[in-house]
Amino acid sequence: MIKIEYRVLGKTGLRISAVGFGGIPIQRVDEKGAVALIDSLIEHGINFIDTARLYTNSEELLGKALEGRRDKFVLATKSMARTAEAMRAEIDESLRQLRTDYIDLYQIHNIPEGQIDAACAPGGLVEALLEAKAKGKIGHIGLTAHSVESFQRALELDFVETIMFPYNIVERQGEALIAECQKRNVGFICMKPLAGGALDNATLALRFICQNPAVSVVIPGMASVEEIDMNCAAASDKSPLTDAEIAEIERIKQELGTDFCRRCGYCAPCAVGINISGAFLFAGYLERYHLEDWARERYATLPVKASACIGCGVCETRCPYNLPIREKMKKIAKEFGE
Repeated sequence: MIKIEYRVLGKTGLRISAVGFGGIPIQRVDEKGAVALIDSLIEHGINFIDTARLYTNSEELLGKALEGRRDKFVLATKSMARTAEAMRAEIDESLRQLRTDYIDLYQIHNIPEGQIDAACAPGGLVEALLEAKAKGKIGHIGLTAHSVESFQRALELDFVETIMFPYNIVERQGEALIAECQKRNVGFICMKPLAGGALDNATLALRFICQNPAVSVVIPGMASVEEIDMNCAAASDKSPLTDAEIAEIERIKQELGTDFCRRCGYCAPCAVGINISGAFLFAGYLERYHLEDWARERYATLPVKASACIGCGVCETRCPYNLPIREKMKKIAKEFGE
């Protein structure tokens, strides 16, 4: 049985496995399957679990599967709440669903840079997080982001102990900030290691990430024991990337360069208000993760749907990867029915 290495999660001081458990795909398994996954994590020495309030029944399944062995894991979750009142309720609900009296890391989930000032102001969500930390309900505070601007701003916030951001073979826009995390002793949690399922070679993708010493932990979504086995083996391979592997990475970058949204946001603003990168994100959950109900539920929250595209093409002139955004919007509108 291959066991994983351990790293320190920045200023939290928590000793965690270099590979953690991403909690999105657990929505596809039942209670028995969730228990089997936790059994396998323990066997491999994986002790970091990340989930979120938004992941439908993920917290509930994990709570049931962790009963009697909660102390073997560093547990992280996150919330989209933006006010102190809402965040207090979310923290208490996370504690209830996860069947625990404390959560090691509670994260501000996917906050745009423009909302951070309000979050930190009186009555903002940070107020509730600091209260919960003082009461021992949560141990540490983190933040997740999808834009470089939010990542940069998060590094300036003293209370932020960890930052989660997409990082993989094709999404490397945050590399300089990831290195800065290491300098400032801020834990870096790597999400989207397989680019939302766009990367087929999981072994190569994880080897690439784990060889970056600034990455505290990578959290691929895992819905089977076989995936846990494979990911542990990949992360435990400390041999340098071969010339062939480096060439393959370059090939993948070139191949996806014309057909993959990196959520950089340069296409915005859309003339009619479509959240283009958001539409791509939910389509990815539908097409690659096969989380149809969840993807449709999240897509339904978009105030302007892909079908509203007027085909002006301005977004395509801004896209640094030359994506055929108009054609993709038509496909997404057809897939979601609006």
